[in-house]
Amino acid sequence: MLNRVRSAVAHLVSSGGAPPPRPKSPDLSNAPSAQPAVPPEAPRSPPARAGSGSSAPAKTVEARASFSRPTFLQLSPGGLRRADDHAGRAVQSPPDTGRRLPWSTGYAEVINAGKSRHNEDQACCEVVYLEGRRSVSGVPREPSRGQGLCFYYWGLFDGHAGGGAAEMASRLLHRHIREQLKDLSCWSSQKEVTHESLVVGAIENAFQFMDEQMARERRGHQVEGGCCALVVVYLLGKVYVANAGDSRAIIVRNGEIIPMSREFTPETERQRLQLLGFLKPELLGGEFTHLEFPRRIQPKELGQRMLYRDQNMTGWAYKKIELEDLRFPLVCGEGKKARVMATIGVTRGLGDHNLKVCSSTLPIKPFLSCFPEVRVYDLTQYEHCPDDVLVLGTDGLWDVTSDCEVAATVDRVLSAYEPNDPSRYTALAQALVLGARGTPRDRGWRLPNNKLGSGDDISVFVIPLGGPGSYS
Repeated sequence: MLNRVRSAVAHLVSSGGAPPPRPKSPDLSNAPSAQPAVPPEAPRSPPARAGSGSSAPAKTVEARASFSRPTFLQLSPGGLRRADDHAGRAVQSPPDTGRRLPWSTGYAEVINAGKSRHNEDQACCEVVYLEGRRSVSGVPREPSRGQGLCFYYWGLFDGHAGGGAAEMASRLLHRHIREQLKDLSCWSSQKEVTHESLVVGAIENAFQFMDEQMARERRGHQVEGGCCALVVVYLLGKVYVANAGDSRAIIVRNGEIIPMSREFTPETERQRLQLLGFLKPELLGGEFTHLEFPRRIQPKELGQRMLYRDQNMTGWAYKKIELEDLRFPLVCGEGKKARVMATIGVTRGLGDHNLKVCSSTLPIKPFLSCFPEVRVYDLTQYEHCPDDVLVLGTDGLWDVTSDCEVAATVDRVLSAYEPNDPSRYTALAQALVLGARGTPRDRGWRLPNNKLGSGDDISVFVIPLGGPGSYS
């Protein structure tokens, strides 16, 4: 095995703990779906209760063809074939039929340039009605107009090693969030805990329950691979952005850029990974070291002093090289080539329960956390205009597009439309996808500056924060 890992690491260079026992997560495979879209032109109607949507139960979805796209795209069989065309890479967006996604949300996606057989991204946009659990007095809180709660939900799921995990998460994660948020009816008896903290905890719990369900059902439902998950929940005037992976979200407000997430990679989470390897060396299988060195240590350097850092250090110091330091580093490579155990380039996400080090039985999942980082933005603290937006994108966008370039595209595209034109946000999502994809040339997909465009799947949501179609 050592030779195989050494070969993998050499090729790479040349070109988080096990969770504590949890209550069993609810089985939501056959639970009813939420309403996928509410037309903004009928705001007087209350949001549909969860369960009134047309999404098929999970078992029906699992029986579909291996390639599928978000239902809100309403793709015909011919449209599915075009969406799966690596050569043309046509941008897909919901049809302009007057029935728009909640908040007039814009969406666009494009398949990769041959990186994988199918588009492994998935997306979800829902309005979910909450039926609270029984109140303290034992009387159920029946939802009716003016009572109860609903939340708005957006999710991007970037799959790897197959699209099964991303598709499952896109169908079920919002249901787990709904189950956790039912406890909102008990807020009155928990005054020492803020509402915001309870919502954050509910989202965190939902991610872990989703991951546990994937572990249970990965054989029967063929949930292969894993996925990064970027989720937005709007509830009671606040936007909650939960990220587990390397997708990202930013707010562009009056030209200002406000980061709403950060990437979780072997580089950004080095210390968490090293701490786990230090506390549980059995997870390293005698093949890896939790220490980091500037380069691979050679046998002839035994006994010499070499720069290193461990789980407690942000800087570097010297140590005497010992025999165990010759093992492969737990974290190796730099930038997009950084890997955990020479295998995977992200450190948070859902799934990956079968992932092993190449040609071995050593599992990588203990180092991959399903918990998201949740950031909160209070919409009531700022008077937003129709040009203020929240942009969500999978790494296919951010690999080739900077925050400043996204902000410039926001200004350029939205200024070409009337503020009350709801199609402006779809046009913006399309422009962002096209800008990252580039155009086909002799040497692949290229950007205007002749640099390589993104060859990855690209998915983008644009959520308006003010003006027509926004929250009320």
